[in-house]
Amino acid sequence: MLALGFGLTAALIWALHDLLARKLTQGATLLPIIAMVFGAGCMVLTPVALMLGDWSAMTGPAIGVALVYGLAYAIAGGALYRAFSLAPVRLVSPVIGAYPMLSLGIAVAQGQPVSLGDWLAVAAIVAGIAIVARAAQGDGPEGYAAPPAVALGWAALSAVGFAATFALGQEATRQGAELPAMLIGRLTAFAAVLMLALAQRARLAPKQGQGWLLALMGAFDALALGLVTAAGQLPRAEYASVAASLFGVLTVVLAAWVLRERVRPLQWLGVATVFSGIAALGLQGL
Repeated sequence: MLALGFGLTAALIWALHDLLARKLTQGATLLPIIAMVFGAGCMVLTPVALMLGDWSAMTGPAIGVALVYGLAYAIAGGALYRAFSLAPVRLVSPVIGAYPMLSLGIAVAQGQPVSLGDWLAVAAIVAGIAIVARAAQGDGPEGYAAPPAVALGWAALSAVGFAATFALGQEATRQGAELPAMLIGRLTAFAAVLMLALAQRARLAPKQGQGWLLALMGAFDALALGLVTAAGQLPRAEYASVAASLFGVLTVVLAAWVLRERVRPLQWLGVATVFSGIAALGLQGL
């Protein structure tokens, strides 16, 4: 049960992170936000990885995979912030949180057996997303900085990026060690954001008064991922990843409560359907 507690705690922390992301990204320049969050995450992880990481296990191939893992993480995180800057949580969060669905495609590509239950879970996720998107067509323009289809596109890119991030991170861990792979990946993502900012000659200083919130978001992200990783040493470690994948529904609930985002009953049905499918996938070991 301790692994389940780790996963639920991680889900709540990620939900708080995403709630802040929705609040701070509306009408804001995204590069300073992303750079600050990524940088804060690196600062939290660096001392832990340097002291406790098995750096001798990091072979050349493991480092190479970790570098690609970091690039995937940069794409996933950037698309997440973009999606939250364009549309309410109820629209984009179910799509972002549906990244475990893509694990099915990865499993098929790797030649792993796929059961009927797996396909039914994917069908539930797709149906839930369709319900949320369809219900959003009746929304008013308030809360949207772009058409819903654009926000959904960024959310889908984020989901693909996170699926690739976790697959590559697990591969880097198999070839090397967890903490060093995580740190290399985060530093790579941070470097990618800095290079993009340099190419665009963008100013990376956050808005006045936002620095501590962005640093908190970076710490939240690093802590949540650390909890799920640490649960790998506990009995029934799969409970942690299953519980953590439900962060999206918590984000929708928090947005309705804190940000007063209106969620219709039909949209609640879609959200519940999405995350029921995600839980079903996780329970089947994907």
